[in-house]
Amino acid sequence: MILANTNTKDYRLNLYPYLCVLEDREYVDIMIQSVASLPPSGESLKILASDLGNRVYTKYSVRQKHQNQMVEKLGNIYKGYTELLAKDTKEYDILPREHWCKLETDQSTGPTLQGGETHWPYIVTLELGTYMVDMMVKNLKINSDILNPAFDRKLIPILYHMYTFRSTRQVGFIKPHPILTQMQQEAMETKLTFDSYVMPMQCPPVPWTSVKFGAYLLTPTKLMRTVEGATQHDVLLEKCQDLHAVLDSLNQLGNCAWRINKPLLDIIISIFNDRGSDKLDIPPPLSEAPKIPHFNAQDPTYTASEKAHMKREVINAKKKCSEMHSLRMDALYKLSIANHMRDEIFWFPHNMDFRGRTYPCPPYFNHLGSDVTRAVLVFAEGKPLGPKGLDWLKIHLVNLTGLKKRSSLDGRLEYANTIMEDVLDSADNPLNGKKWWMNADEPWQALSCCMELANAVRSPDPTQFISHFPVHQDGSCNGLQHYAALGRDVIGATSVNLMPCDVPQDVYSGVAQQVEEFRVRDAKSGLKIAQVLEGFISRKVVKQTVMTVVYGVTRYGGRLQIEKRLKEIEEFPKEHVWDASHYLVRMVFSGLKEMFTGTREIQDWLTESARLISKSGHTVEWVTPLGLPIIQPYHRTRNQVLKSTMQHINLQISHDTKERPDTVKQKNAFPPNFIHSLDSTHMMLTALHCYSAGLTFVSVHDCFWTHALTVDTMNKVCREQFVALHSQPILQELSNFLLLKYCAGLPTEAKNKKYQEYRRLLLLLAKVPKTGDFDLQRVKESTYFFS
Repeated sequence: MILANTNTKDYRLNLYPYLCVLEDREYVDIMIQSVASLPPSGESLKILASDLGNRVYTKYSVRQKHQNQMVEKLGNIYKGYTELLAKDTKEYDILPREHWCKLETDQSTGPTLQGGETHWPYIVTLELGTYMVDMMVKNLKINSDILNPAFDRKLIPILYHMYTFRSTRQVGFIKPHPILTQMQQEAMETKLTFDSYVMPMQCPPVPWTSVKFGAYLLTPTKLMRTVEGATQHDVLLEKCQDLHAVLDSLNQLGNCAWRINKPLLDIIISIFNDRGSDKLDIPPPLSEAPKIPHFNAQDPTYTASEKAHMKREVINAKKKCSEMHSLRMDALYKLSIANHMRDEIFWFPHNMDFRGRTYPCPPYFNHLGSDVTRAVLVFAEGKPLGPKGLDWLKIHLVNLTGLKKRSSLDGRLEYANTIMEDVLDSADNPLNGKKWWMNADEPWQALSCCMELANAVRSPDPTQFISHFPVHQDGSCNGLQHYAALGRDVIGATSVNLMPCDVPQDVYSGVAQQVEEFRVRDAKSGLKIAQVLEGFISRKVVKQTVMTVVYGVTRYGGRLQIEKRLKEIEEFPKEHVWDASHYLVRMVFSGLKEMFTGTREIQDWLTESARLISKSGHTVEWVTPLGLPIIQPYHRTRNQVLKSTMQHINLQISHDTKERPDTVKQKNAFPPNFIHSLDSTHMMLTALHCYSAGLTFVSVHDCFWTHALTVDTMNKVCREQFVALHSQPILQELSNFLLLKYCAGLPTEAKNKKYQEYRRLLLLLAKVPKTGDFDLQRVKESTYFFS
């Protein structure tokens, strides 16, 4: 009512229309639901407000579809589409997207299904959410004597607006009253309420047919995940003429049907309800948390240093409690959704980030999750194991243990056959037997695999055993594989398994060996830290840094990673950690430079190109070999203050195209983002060719999953598509694109300030890094392309 009477000439956004689009009770439902899911430690006002505003927008969007009479038409087309999907033919001559488009063309009368939505700007949803939070803080009250009748009865607010510090910034926080938290924790019946769009779908997703249409039937979904408020990606995508290959690969991933592995889920829930288990990655309840020590800061018997120590103890205990609560709630969400879906068949619609990497839309429970989540998911469609399926299940089990990384496939299979007694014992008595599975790298997936193997070997004919189990093939240091292929780098390619070898090569051990050689040399010449490090340089110490060098880790970041690994080694003298991590990060970078000569040159060329492009006032753009346009959304930060009656919210906007590019971010991010885009292109090509071969295929970035029966086919497709991708002159095409985009309007006058910058960029882009003499076709024969 107050807003309705506000002067419309007021400079501020009038929220009145946005509070009229739904029924009053719907706004109330949204607000009450947000109170029910508020953590005891509270939530930042910005996150809470954004969530409330987005919920209102989603409800409004669904309501619009009902009012525009779209729902009936959508229902008819969807019915026809799912009937075609359900016909279990093995002819894959027409794509799901083409099915849908044909049905839509046949029903061309009535409302259009595409492009009718207007997205509310981020600022609008944020301001609307802030207004709703303000109403909640002012109006939601509770009786103060509700838990203790001895107290005086009066109405007190259940939410408080307060401020807290996040590093150096002051942040507005909404915190629930302890009475509310206690009531929620002690309630006998608890019921989690989820929005439908965060749950797996119980029917196949709508295929992506355009940039604006696909995934859920009614909930609006973006094809490309972007920073809140960024629009440059949408503009680029809408200009794009042909994104069919990208859309089809997302549809292929989304059309995989899943179900729950019920026996395993029951075991996990029993441990969760008992007291959790840190070893098995099942978070314990808060009752297991360390008690927060209490002390009187005014007590004169304590010295200043004792008080400081006790304060630190209190802070650490509170932090530990907070972390334990977060982990416990995260596990509760995942297990509750899995339990809710236990008798259903379900699907995960997919979209992608701005580099083209694909992700399932439901955020809490999906196959990208932890070991626990992956273990409870199996394919809904079963396929017989066939002649080699049982062997692949055994090899997969050994891969999950992490014990035989350097062994050949035959060696892993032989090892699996020697431990079959332990495997069967794990399947029969997971919690009371020898518990062999508990020592695996991925214990829950290992147990799930043990159960599948037990059922298969005990069946009358294992080749005919119908398996629903997904077998994984995981890329061996995937980023370095792409760099080695781009640079045709023989030594690099060999160390990341692009060459046929009898046993898998391990790049991490290779780098560790190289670093050890440097250390021995330096120790002989009397360098103290090299002598201290004797016996401490291992694969584990260097692995994370080697893996992330490809994705742009700096020496500073690499030093922190190595420091963390050294601190984990109990015997290592702690006073030398700082010097040792500085020394080792230098050696790791030197070792990589010697092994991957072409990689370093390409990385430097990409970095310098991005630096010159952003210095000339442009953001870096490129197009993947599948035609997906990519733009880096890094600009100088602009501060915008959102003024509301509750508090001013300071928004730091770093994606504003009107601001100059952030040169440091543009140059540092270009090499890893470019490699991610190639990685996603390879995955999409593999997905499309697996579809035409009739395979079930899903991916977790560079880890590909299929049935045990079709692992060999998928391996063949994957290698062929890697060769096909890198047979194209990728760097030359990138250079041509950048020259055309950034150097076409080259100033001719040498006096022009921009002339020198353009000249340098022109010369750099014209000098594409030279490639080595590695024969790319050999990748097709590589046994260990996957680790």
